[in-house]
Amino acid sequence: MISNLTPQDTFCKYYKQWVSMYKEGAVRDVTLNKYQLTCLWLDKLIPTLALQELTRVTYQKLLNDYAQSHERQTTMDFHHQLKGAVLDAVDEGLIERDPTRKAIIKGKTPRPKKQKYLNQFELHRLLSDLDLGSEISWDWLILLIAKTGLRFSEAIALTPEDFDFARQILSVNKTWDYKNSGGFVPTKNKSSIRKVQLDWQLVIQFAELTRDLPRNKPIFVSGNVYNSTANDILKRHCVHAEVPIISIHGLRHTHASLLLFAGVSIASVAKRLGHASMNTTQKTYLHIIQELENQDVDLVMRSISSLI
Repeated sequence: MISNLTPQDTFCKYYKQWVSMYKEGAVRDVTLNKYQLTCLWLDKLIPTLALQELTRVTYQKLLNDYAQSHERQTTMDFHHQLKGAVLDAVDEGLIERDPTRKAIIKGKTPRPKKQKYLNQFELHRLLSDLDLGSEISWDWLILLIAKTGLRFSEAIALTPEDFDFARQILSVNKTWDYKNSGGFVPTKNKSSIRKVQLDWQLVIQFAELTRDLPRNKPIFVSGNVYNSTANDILKRHCVHAEVPIISIHGLRHTHASLLLFAGVSIASVAKRLGHASMNTTQKTYLHIIQELENQDVDLVMRSISSLI
């Protein structure tokens, strides 16, 4: 329970204390930053609104005001960031009724989405454009992510001892905190701790590349590391290879997409990507799954029609 607060205190004050009590030290820094950003928006949109004034009408107005400058999905995330605190305030008797009930989520029309992944032909052209020299480079990182589907933070945290070349296995058990001061931090979730099978060619290449490197030091980190640097290098290769421009994270989508089109099960793809559940995989790659289902329907119809 949040102490020393009354229904006359502002919701902003309550929310800040709620985040401090229930979220600090309990969630990852990246998640905590989202809650703190929500605090800033509350200061901007409802700085003086008291807890007792938070009704369905005032809450809906808050969501509507936020939605004027955000897409619907972002507004939905904002709503979810607030709802837990609001329900706790109701339980504590600071708010009379649940104002989030039947809330309507609005938002700006989403901007046209950039292509998130490449097809097999485009990926081949991209990888052929890489300059894979005898020393570790960003181009080697691009190849590794394209072939393993690792997250950027997972890939740059890899050390030589994470590779089991004899068994062709890569252990993913940490990430690199590149957004802050650097250093090893836990993975996104428990499911992200996993073993990823490597192809024999990648094994030979990285066995040679990491042979003389410190066993417990990240092989891709030298000073500050920026996601934007890797994206810029990837963009230049995409342009030169005349394929759609994608991001480093788009390589992860490309990897998953190729596996699904190749007939790999959703369960296996989810495990390889380190998703917390198959629902995440299904939601992220729904368009591909639907396309594959359409192909299955055609195959079923052809099989049935040949029975007579």
